[in-house]
Amino acid sequence: MAFDSLTDKLQNVFKKLRSKGMLTEADVNEAMKEVKRALLEADVNFKVVKQFIKSVSERAVGEEVLKGLNPGQMVIKIVKEEMDKLMGSEVTEIKLLPSNEITVIMMCGLQGAGKTTTIAKLAGQFKNKGRKPLLVACDVYRPAAIKQLEINGEKVGVPVFTMGDGHKPVNIAKAALEHAEKNGNNVLFIDTAGRLHVDEEMMNELAEIKSNVTVNYTILTVDAMTGQDAVNVATAFNDKIGIDGVILTKLDGDTRGGAALSIKAVTGKPILYAGMGEKLTDLEMFYPDRMASRILGMGDVESLIEKAQAAIDEEKAIEMEQKLRKASFDFNDFLEQMEQMEKMGGMGDILKMLPGFSGNKQLQNIDIDDNAMNMPRAIILSMTPKERSNPEIINPSRKKRIANGAGVDISDVNKLLKQFEQSKKMMKQMSGMMGGKKRGGFKLPFGF
Repeated sequence: MAFDSLTDKLQNVFKKLRSKGMLTEADVNEAMKEVKRALLEADVNFKVVKQFIKSVSERAVGEEVLKGLNPGQMVIKIVKEEMDKLMGSEVTEIKLLPSNEITVIMMCGLQGAGKTTTIAKLAGQFKNKGRKPLLVACDVYRPAAIKQLEINGEKVGVPVFTMGDGHKPVNIAKAALEHAEKNGNNVLFIDTAGRLHVDEEMMNELAEIKSNVTVNYTILTVDAMTGQDAVNVATAFNDKIGIDGVILTKLDGDTRGGAALSIKAVTGKPILYAGMGEKLTDLEMFYPDRMASRILGMGDVESLIEKAQAAIDEEKAIEMEQKLRKASFDFNDFLEQMEQMEKMGGMGDILKMLPGFSGNKQLQNIDIDDNAMNMPRAIILSMTPKERSNPEIINPSRKKRIANGAGVDISDVNKLLKQFEQSKKMMKQMSGMMGGKKRGGFKLPFGF
């Protein structure tokens, strides 16, 4: 994920601070030099870094901090608070009009930023909240842009309004609004055309749409992997047409992440969402405080719990807990647990949200292959329903048939059966130790 390098560097700085019983002003200044270097290497805007270091230093060298019981921890707390402020302090939501009115959201951005995919992700989220969104294909220049929007719209169950590529985008937008009024759609997502770079033609087209259609939100999609250039793009769009917020895409990639720490400070516009993967469900609301916690290696348990709540049915979780206590769960339950884990992003993503993971080199060095679940899944799906419910009936001849069906060796089947029996014993013990603990009134699977 983005920030991994920055997190490692900041962890090293904080480790030095925590190791000192007392801090001097010189200690703080030296630490701030290292923090400054780390932020600049992460491609954070220079002016933003300068103001950030100044704000932290002014608070950190106060007598209350330097003579406190745990000065190192207090400095880290100050860094966390200032980083929250840098990214906006509070989450900014898209506030829709009442359901009997139409909220118009215009999406813009450069080519390659993931705009067309992001608009479908967002429409899918609002559909799941009970709204009736409509996607509008106004990118009439890029080859296959309309088809891509139609495919993504079908995947998330949202209709797409298109007039082909022979009409002006402003006329398509006006016609789409009339269509929405007639068909009861109450959120209109206008997918506009991008360019390889900011130019006058693109800006004029966006301005024309805004002049003829009442746009409630103008949202810019920027690629986090472009680093500082993403901030420059956001500034240009805001200056020329005015934007209400930003969606950062590809924040799950191997990127330095400086855009996330710079955009709000430079443009004054909030980051609304972060794209965390290629699936049409991989779009998260942007919580500045949670992102700051991730960057500083403090984990993000709140987001982890929300992912679990979205992925896991509460009644099934209670039923699973009862099965675990009795050690009566079977391969059907095992499959269900794998599916829930995948919905939460896989084990790698889950571990990164746990406090202490970023600072633990041993954990970081573990090679987590989320595709490793493909073989067990293939083996389980090669079993009959009776075999999944009663694994104890799987004899040598059944193992041979299952192995052939899954395209694996019998030894792989034996290994899975052994692991399954060990898991049953372990889960029963864990369930007893956990004592049915809850998180916010919600039971998490396998003792999370």
